[in-house]
Amino acid sequence: MFYYVLKYVILGPLLRLVFRPRIEGLEHVPATGAAIVAGNHLSFSDHFLMPAILKRRITFLAKAEYFTGPGIRGRLTATFFRSAGQIPVDRSGKEAGQAAIREGLGVLRKDELLGIYPEGTRSHDGRLYKGKVGVAVMALKAQAPVIPCAMIGTFEAQPPGRKIPKIHPVVIRFGKPLDFSRYAGMENEKAILRAITDEIMYAILKLSEQEYVDQYAAVVKAEEAAAKAERARKFPRLPLS
Repeated sequence: MFYYVLKYVILGPLLRLVFRPRIEGLEHVPATGAAIVAGNHLSFSDHFLMPAILKRRITFLAKAEYFTGPGIRGRLTATFFRSAGQIPVDRSGKEAGQAAIREGLGVLRKDELLGIYPEGTRSHDGRLYKGKVGVAVMALKAQAPVIPCAMIGTFEAQPPGRKIPKIHPVVIRFGKPLDFSRYAGMENEKAILRAITDEIMYAILKLSEQEYVDQYAAVVKAEEAAAKAERARKFPRLPLS
């Protein structure tokens, strides 16, 4: 119930009024049946804009940190995500990835719409990064089509670190469903999973027209953070006298 109150009464009308998102290719999202919407992830706002414009309910796999934050703000965020039907995902380790796949398959087996960001984390610089193969596993096991989606303009509206989004034109673009039934029963083949994931990411890339980086976003973030820490160690800022 809370999901529909947010969508049609509180958040949805507000987001449409503020961002006035232009929607392209909405006809590619099936009206019924299981399907995966796989998109790029540029902003915290992505979690709200896509559900606001879709006719069907969509359940996202959301990072567990949204459900475990400290203080009043953390509790409010956790309550919001739980009430909206989003599923917490622990992103640390291989077993955590398997748990996320099980949760996603549970959504698809109920013939519902599942939203996933194959990059695994938000882009910190607006580029599109290498996708993780969990989306391919779920597509094969659930025998569900994958609808590529591109969020355009949300990075400029709310880049990492910005709490309140600014008004900026936003486009949400859906591509034609990708059918991977030709790979049925091959969900344990690493090469097949990689090929499917790369095909999905290429479809997102064509829609978003981002620069592509053939590395995992989390790895690049960690490397950049380490380099920054090393520079700070070598060249510490001297106190002003």
